[in-house]
Amino acid sequence: MKEKNCLKNIESFEKTGFNYTLSLVSGKYKLTILYAIYRHKIIRFNELQRYLKLVSHKTLSNTLKELEKDDLVIRKEYPQIPPKVEYSLTEKGETFIPILYKMCEWGELHQQNHS
Repeated sequence: MKEKNCLKNIESFEKTGFNYTLSLVSGKYKLTILYAIYRHKIIRFNELQRYLKLVSHKTLSNTLKELEKDDLVIRKEYPQIPPKVEYSLTEKGETFIPILYKMCEWGELHQQNHS
C-alpha cells in the first residue's frame, strides 16, 4: 500500500491532518452522533437520545455543543412552547460522511472474518 502524504512523518504530530480530524471527532459518542444525524437528516434532541439509548442527557447535550462549535452540526431552535430543537449536519459535517462509510466498510469486512 502506497503511503499517503497525510500519513508520512511530519516534524510534529500536532500539525498533522490526522490530529486535526481526531480533535474534532474523538470522544465516546461523537462518531455515533454524526452517524445518527446523517441517517435521520434532521433529528430532534429526544429522538437522538432514544436512538442512542445509553447516552445521558448531559453527555449528549455537551457533545452536541462541541460538534456545533466545531461546525459539524447545526442546532436550530424554534421559539415555541414546549421548546423544539433540531440538529442536522453542516456542509463541513456532510464532508465527513465518506469517512463514516469507509469505517462501516472496514467494520463489515473484518466483522465477517471475526465471527
